[in-house]
Amino acid sequence: MARQSRISTRLSAASLVHLGAPRLADLLIEAGAGNANLKRRLRLELAAEVGADALALEIDKRLSALAAARTRVSWRKRGELIDDLNVHRLMIVERLAREAPGEALAVLVRWFDLYPGLVARVKDTKGELAAAFEAAAPDLFTLAEATNDGSFRDLADALARHPQDYSRWIAAAGEALAPDTARRMIDHLEVSATKSPAGRNLVRRLADRAQDLDLWLSLVTPEQAASPDIAADIARRLLGAGRTAEARAALEAALSPSPLNRRWTLGGKPKDGAPRLTTAWEAASIDLLDAEGSRQEAQDLRWSLFERDLSASVLRDFLSRLPDFDDVEALDRAFAYAAKHPDFEAAMRLLMDWPAHREAAALVLSRPREARQTRAMSGDWASRLVQRFPEASEILSG
Repeated sequence: MARQSRISTRLSAASLVHLGAPRLADLLIEAGAGNANLKRRLRLELAAEVGADALALEIDKRLSALAAARTRVSWRKRGELIDDLNVHRLMIVERLAREAPGEALAVLVRWFDLYPGLVARVKDTKGELAAAFEAAAPDLFTLAEATNDGSFRDLADALARHPQDYSRWIAAAGEALAPDTARRMIDHLEVSATKSPAGRNLVRRLADRAQDLDLWLSLVTPEQAASPDIAADIARRLLGAGRTAEARAALEAALSPSPLNRRWTLGGKPKDGAPRLTTAWEAASIDLLDAEGSRQEAQDLRWSLFERDLSASVLRDFLSRLPDFDDVEALDRAFAYAAKHPDFEAAMRLLMDWPAHREAAALVLSRPREARQTRAMSGDWASRLVQRFPEASEILSG
């Protein structure tokens, strides 16, 4: 009886080693004959073994071919294209960057330059192509951090060419874009970069990452500053910097009627009366009152907003600022108010999500006619109450 081999037939790197380099090479050549992406990957690996110059040249040839192509890419071929792009990106970041970070940055910028052309010819209803470039953004800015000013110029020029795309990639990069790197980008950009709306948005994002509040503020137009949400953003940043008076001025800028805060009729005409404010503006106003020392006024406003919206987050914020034991009494008052609120669904949402199931069940029992109305959440509420409060659950089930 033949002795059993110790070589496993399970596919793994350890088992394939036993085939030997010549046999594996033959198998790869055979597989590559019908797989263009594998063939390109093998060439990249061979070029990487030769050196950084050879690898950069091999990558550059493929990027040039993709940039020159005009053929439409169907949804069937989209996945293969994205795989191809990702393989080349990883070779830039993981192999080329080790030997020549400056050259790697220049090549990676060329990789990102492909995006506008690809968008025009790739059928991408699912947004997979855009997601691939956004996922690559941290690599770009991490690599930029390690390069000198000469190589950095390529990236700065790319930002100026495609400000709208790079605004999105800056946002996607998150913490990978360090403040110092963002500052260098700002310093390399020409003054003309802020002439267009897309350019201003780009520099504003960079200023945000560079923690340059004054530059960020200078790029907000008066029209934008009149938007309640933008006014709230401005105020929060100023409060964070201890600039309380300026924060108040920022919030007050949204109180004057403007196209971005007016209430409109169905016919497209502005309504008379107070400007339309937002929850973000109201929350920033509360923060401002706290910063100015008007803590009771801030608490009164929190409670007023809770009574209006039955907002759990506002209520938690209100309770967190009360002394011990006072918060228990205030919570009972809040639940009692919710029980009588005309918006049954809002009251139930507050009580179920808090969670305050006993109070929610009591609300159902006291207002069964409203509770039986069909709502998207009724089934979920009923299932959560069925064990302890079966009668309320039955009513919700209708």
